[in-house]
Amino acid sequence: MNPSLPSIGIIGAGHIGAAFARALARCNIPAILSNSRGPESLQVLVQSIGPGIRAGTREEAAAQAIVLVAVNWSKLPGALAGLPDFEGRIVIDANNPIEAPLFKPIDLHGRTSSQSFADLVPGAHVVKAFNHLRPQLLFADPAERGGRRVLFFAGDHHPAKAQVSALIDQLGFAGIDLGTLAVGGRMTQFPGGPLPSLELVQFG
Repeated sequence: MNPSLPSIGIIGAGHIGAAFARALARCNIPAILSNSRGPESLQVLVQSIGPGIRAGTREEAAAQAIVLVAVNWSKLPGALAGLPDFEGRIVIDANNPIEAPLFKPIDLHGRTSSQSFADLVPGAHVVKAFNHLRPQLLFADPAERGGRRVLFFAGDHHPAKAQVSALIDQLGFAGIDLGTLAVGGRMTQFPGGPLPSLELVQFG
């Protein structure tokens, strides 16, 4: 464990949340994983992920310095309702405005999904990241193709993006800053953006 690394919480233990937790565990980075059903429902999952990842409540996860949220779009308001103001902490938006089984895009009235998401996390510095790769590529070895697998990120707060960029680097990925939530967030948004599901590798 790196004592200088900010504490990490995860809200949502579905495909993306669990894949992010596995990526952290691979690099011995501890985190608190939570869902809507409570810590007891996550014991089998956290045991399969390995040491360093523990189950916690939604409130515990939300209290960490960096919080990744990955929840089905229609359940986001409920998952985040009642949480205290984030008071300048970083919240990573790993959500996509679409839901199975029809995968019909959500009408966001011209806004990006991250701009809409930011309304649900008052006081947070939102960074869009970890949503555009298939989950199995998120926890796989990012160097398995001979270079470093690329992870895009976007946000409006430069210090917050710098911290997420450092986390991406620590996980072994090549982070590429796409700019603001309005511009870069739209590029990685699924559906509609040109970058989701592309596996890109940086060499050199």
